[in-house]
Amino acid sequence: MKHLLYLFLTLCSVSLYAQTKTEKEPAPERFLQISGVVLDDSLQPLPFVSIMLKGTRHGTVSDYYGFFTLVARPGDEMQFFSVNHKSKVYDLSDTLSGKHYSIIQILTKDTIQLPDVTVYPWPSKEQFKRAILNLDLSDSDIERAYKNMDNEDVRESIKGGSMDAAANYRVKMQQQYTRLYQAGQYPSVSLLNPVAWAQFIDAWRKGKLKIK
Repeated sequence: MKHLLYLFLTLCSVSLYAQTKTEKEPAPERFLQISGVVLDDSLQPLPFVSIMLKGTRHGTVSDYYGFFTLVARPGDEMQFFSVNHKSKVYDLSDTLSGKHYSIIQILTKDTIQLPDVTVYPWPSKEQFKRAILNLDLSDSDIERAYKNMDNEDVRESIKGGSMDAAANYRVKMQQQYTRLYQAGQYPSVSLLNPVAWAQFIDAWRKGKLKIK
């Protein structure tokens, strides 16, 4: 009799422990792998679209080809944000039983028509008219002198002047580049160079080739 009573109490204890353990352990949380592509009105991929799970800090960004993937739960709301496009919300059904799902989300362009704006250089038309009437368009002395000089005279005046620091630097660097270009080989012959022939003829006419 004692053995039967002990066995009965043991079975009751195991049953109560199993029931208590079942009540304390909630059902395991389910997760979904959501992958998809974000497109615009013309079915072109939209890169760098922000996808967020509403009410959480979890989300992702679509790549250059509009592809994205993230982990969500059944019943979550996916929010899509993109510059120049209207935001969209995609609801995940709480009855989803699978683990992997693919979606295609299309975002429409958000075009805003702004009113026309006319920009004036002066606050009012009267000030603009006064400024035009008082405008002095006369040339300066140096501008009139350049207009009166012939192009040939300008070139001759430039030839007679000395070079500044920038011009001297360019000439020196050009000589350095030529020396490096011809390093390890015979120097180039200017026999067929038309510029060299022009300089030779000009020096011959001016008598610079005479032996002193």
